[in-house]
Amino acid sequence: MKTNRLSNSLQAALNDQVRREAEAAQIYLSFAAWASAEGYAGIAKFLFNHAIEERSHMMKIVAYILERGAKVKIEAIAAPGKPPTSILNCFEQLFEQEIANTKAIFEIVKKSLEEEDWATWQYLQWFVKEQTEEEALLLNLLDKIKIAGGADATCDALYMVDGDLQKMSDAMILSEK
Repeated sequence: MKTNRLSNSLQAALNDQVRREAEAAQIYLSFAAWASAEGYAGIAKFLFNHAIEERSHMMKIVAYILERGAKVKIEAIAAPGKPPTSILNCFEQLFEQEIANTKAIFEIVKKSLEEEDWATWQYLQWFVKEQTEEEALLLNLLDKIKIAGGADATCDALYMVDGDLQKMSDAMILSEK
C-alpha cells in the first residue's frame, strides 16, 4: 500500500528546503560566533537564537514530510561563507540569505498550487508569514544600523545597537516559553 501523499517533485523540493534551513542555521551560528569574538554579546545572543529558530524550521519540514508518508533525504550542507567584515555587512548578508530563502519557499508554494496539493499549500502558509516577518525584522535592524552610522558607526553607536539586540533576544526567549 502506498502511503506517500507527496509528489516526487514536492518531496524533492521540501527535502531541498530542509537543506536550505540547515544552511541558514549554520550561517546564523557562524555569524553569532563571529559577533561574540568581536565582543558583541547582544548581537551574538540574537544570532544564536536565530540559529536555533532556523533549525526548528528545518525540523518542522522534516516532520511534515514524514507526516505525509514521504521520505526525508538529509543532504550535506555548504560551509558558511567568509565571516562578516562589519556589523552592517553581517546583517546585509543575513538579509540576502533570508530573501533567497523566501524565494525558495515561494517556489514550493507555487509548485503545490500547480499540483493542487492543498495540504502542502496550506502547510506552507506558515512559512510565508514567517519569512515576511524575518525580512521585516532584518530590514528594521539594517535601518537601525544605518542610523547608527552604517559602515562608519562609532563604537558608542554599535554598543547601543548591541544592547538593543540583547534586550530583543531576551524578549524572544521569554515569548518562546
